[in-house]
Amino acid sequence: MDNSMENMLDMYLFETNTLIEQLDEILLNAEKAESFTDDDINEIFRIMHTIKGSSAMMQFSSLMNIAHRIEDLFFFIRENGIPEKHRLALFDLMFRSNDKLKSQISKIENDEPLNDNIDDFIQEVNTFLEIFKGDIENQESDSESSSLPVSNENNDTQNQSDSNKHSITIFFDEGSGMENLRAFMLITSIKECYSDFSYYPENVETDSSTSEYISEHGFKISFSNDKSLDDAIAIIKSSLNIRTYEVSEIAEDKTEDIKEEKAAVPSVNNTANTSKQKVNTNTNNESAHKKQSLISVNLSKLDKLMDIVGEIVITESMVTSSPELQDIKLDNFTKSARQLRKLTDELQDTVMSIRMVPVSGAFQKMNRIVRDMGQSLGKNAKLTIIGADTEVDKTIVDSIGDPIMHMVRNSMDHGLESSESERTALGKDPQGEITLMAEHTGSEVLISISDDGKGINTEKVLSKAKENQLLVKPENEYTKKEILQLLLLPGFSTKDQVTEYSGRGVGMDVVKKNIEKVGGVVTISSEEGQGTCTTFKIPLTLAIVDGMEVSVGSSIFTIPIMNIRQSFKVSPEEIVYDVDRGAMIRKMDNYYPIIRIHELYQLETNITDITDGIMIWVESGDKSYCLFVDELKGEQQVVVKPLPSYLNQFNIKNSGIAGCTILGDGNISIILDISNLYDAAVF
Repeated sequence: MDNSMENMLDMYLFETNTLIEQLDEILLNAEKAESFTDDDINEIFRIMHTIKGSSAMMQFSSLMNIAHRIEDLFFFIRENGIPEKHRLALFDLMFRSNDKLKSQISKIENDEPLNDNIDDFIQEVNTFLEIFKGDIENQESDSESSSLPVSNENNDTQNQSDSNKHSITIFFDEGSGMENLRAFMLITSIKECYSDFSYYPENVETDSSTSEYISEHGFKISFSNDKSLDDAIAIIKSSLNIRTYEVSEIAEDKTEDIKEEKAAVPSVNNTANTSKQKVNTNTNNESAHKKQSLISVNLSKLDKLMDIVGEIVITESMVTSSPELQDIKLDNFTKSARQLRKLTDELQDTVMSIRMVPVSGAFQKMNRIVRDMGQSLGKNAKLTIIGADTEVDKTIVDSIGDPIMHMVRNSMDHGLESSESERTALGKDPQGEITLMAEHTGSEVLISISDDGKGINTEKVLSKAKENQLLVKPENEYTKKEILQLLLLPGFSTKDQVTEYSGRGVGMDVVKKNIEKVGGVVTISSEEGQGTCTTFKIPLTLAIVDGMEVSVGSSIFTIPIMNIRQSFKVSPEEIVYDVDRGAMIRKMDNYYPIIRIHELYQLETNITDITDGIMIWVESGDKSYCLFVDELKGEQQVVVKPLPSYLNQFNIKNSGIAGCTILGDGNISIILDISNLYDAAVF
């Protein structure tokens, strides 16, 4: 696939996925309100029309056919309304239609062949439309109505007015591409309401060379009356990828024939006695501003940009920290170095902010999960979303979607009571509530999924874990927190029967692994009879880490600050020895194992006595222990560099190493993975 086709496909996928998400939100809100508003109907029609046109352009016939039939259905609904008795069936049909579109888009994204066998579904939509028409005809027969309202499409045969007195010249976003097809989709949208207009270039649907003309001179549409003009402007303002538009009023005695403007730029000079108004959609319309002030950028380009910025930060540090300059007093150099440091910090922060996206995209999808599971399980539930505008690195947002979905499904299946009567008997609201919340805490984000359901019976959990031989110490030594963390072990499930949604013992361990992959931790809290809360504690970004540099012999290691609870010197009386786990230290009435870095990685060091070095108390998920190092070097914000792929054969990642970073003096510091480090140590 050449670059132009690849760019077109990327744009198609971005726009279509955006429209599908909008459709899901419209359907969910309409179902809650138990009706479609006129705006809902018009918006669904517009969405389907856009998907149909762009899919036809990309030759995705199955997507085009689905969208076309739904478009026809809503064209009829827009003209005739929805028979009350079919309202619920229409909701179900539309949700299934959106699922069909999603599945087809997923195949395109995964480079899989599309499923062209959609005849059964198309027939279902056609049958639904015929039933609608039959009901409307019966109603009209009963009321002795003469005929159905005439659709706008029938007006296409009307003769256009010979005197177009108003014109709009439209300019699309620079670099948006496919200007001819964007122009065609725009005039098709306008044609749904009015047919009395003309446009230039005319052959935008079939001639891709018109894109160059439109990009340079704009796309011109002329109207014969103010009403058509005003409505067209409203459509233009709501359309995507429109940068500006220019409105012109043409004198009656100088009617303009735009078909002859094949080499001229549409402007005030081509008309007589005209007044033209240039409107920038980015500043004159708030909603348009929000749309047009955003551009889509391939994530790989942002990754490359972040890599370059990381190299700049490292190089700047190497230059300013050069040993050759340490004993030389250079005032101008020092002043310039400070300014350079300021600029690199600003550059780093700016690039980081570009990668940050709100979690709302991942959150809003859960509305559909709650809706579908509620109907399937017969549970009355609602989803409350808090902090959806909280921003996290794009890579992390993409990684937490599945874990959030797993936990929402668990809350619906395991958490909430089986019926409204059961909740009412417990003094609870008949409608269960699942709360999805995100909030910033410094350099981290907390995402919690909670419900007001049954809570977790810790005795049952402990008994099930014992039955599955998952316990690593006597039952009576487990705290409540540790018992709840057993739920995250592979193969664990308290469900007695396997259902569509749970009981197979998979999911919770996958949640834990996915969150830990992005440097996060999972914790579970619950009160029986009151509900359960699962919390993801994740970093804002994977590209830069706030770390504590420590030394062990001649080696430097970086420990993420988010994993550090405390650092301290040790006195001999604080050390105890366990037969199985070796030296342990007592902190806050608990005993924690000690991992000696120099022994784990077989490093040479002069500091081997545990009272001579520094102890760092670290924590990751349910793992809490102490690291023994030579000394602390200080806190440092470091750029994370992935390990070379050829090291994978040595199982490096399971040895407690997450990556590396380059220090200001050019040396390499290993970034420790606190969770895997514990598993790698042998007690």
